[in-house]
Amino acid sequence: MALKQVMEVMDVMDSATVNGQKIKALFTDYDVEINVTKVEGEKGFTEFVEFLIPGTSGKSVGGTAKTLGIIGRLGGIGARPSRVGLVSDADGAIAAVASALKLCDMKKKGDHLEGDVIVTTHICPDAPTEPHEPVDFMGSPVDILTMNRYEVRPEMEAILSIDTTKGNNIINHKGIAISPPVKEGYILKVSVDLVRIMEMTTGALVKTFPITMQDITPYGNGVYHINSILQPAVATNAPVVGVAITAESAVPGCGTGASHEIDIAQAVRYAIEVAKEFSKGTCAFFDEKEFKLLQSLYGDFKVLQTLGKQ
Repeated sequence: MALKQVMEVMDVMDSATVNGQKIKALFTDYDVEINVTKVEGEKGFTEFVEFLIPGTSGKSVGGTAKTLGIIGRLGGIGARPSRVGLVSDADGAIAAVASALKLCDMKKKGDHLEGDVIVTTHICPDAPTEPHEPVDFMGSPVDILTMNRYEVRPEMEAILSIDTTKGNNIINHKGIAISPPVKEGYILKVSVDLVRIMEMTTGALVKTFPITMQDITPYGNGVYHINSILQPAVATNAPVVGVAITAESAVPGCGTGASHEIDIAQAVRYAIEVAKEFSKGTCAFFDEKEFKLLQSLYGDFKVLQTLGKQ
């Protein structure tokens, strides 16, 4: 069950005065390492929150089990003063924090994962908005490079990037959907393990969403991006898979009253089950042998992780 954690997190986040310390207070009863870092930008500030949930055989305790990263990607959880209340864009942050809360609760009750899980996101209740087609986006007080610096950790060996992905006419499904894995500039085939886990946790056939070359390049290069869901992929060599929280209609990221607890809980349950299997070695994000073959045939695509020719 993850709905309880989602509702607890939403209740705290749905506030004009929420900050990193109030999120940290949700974890008072748990033994977990939490770092809160305030970062100033041109349009205000945000607070990055990082959770480390150690595994029984995780790298943080000298073990060898793999480390999963869960990133809650967003511009801001609120758009005050232009919008009152929690915005649709907050879903990624809610899902990430709720995932950390669920993992801590599991650990307290005796259910330990083998590998470490690192969860990151940021908390900003008064982020700016910006125009985007077909509906407006949420902006952020800090740029995408700063987000990646604080949210993409070198210890992460694979990453689930959870992001509200409702501001488009491409995905016409309400719930969650996953992207193909992105690694070092390559868009790879969808992981059969990630498909299997999604169908198990949702009880429905898998839903995927298309991504393009534009989507896996850094913001700031002048090309269209569906949103920032795959921006972590420009800052790491680890495979990144987007977990999109989706809608049938095009919903602006700055829209309020548009966060659906059940859909966010689906994303949390999915992330938890992936964490369990990834740390055990029973879930692969990509086919390593085929990736090496692609590199030998077509070379290095890391240029797509940069701003290119300026």
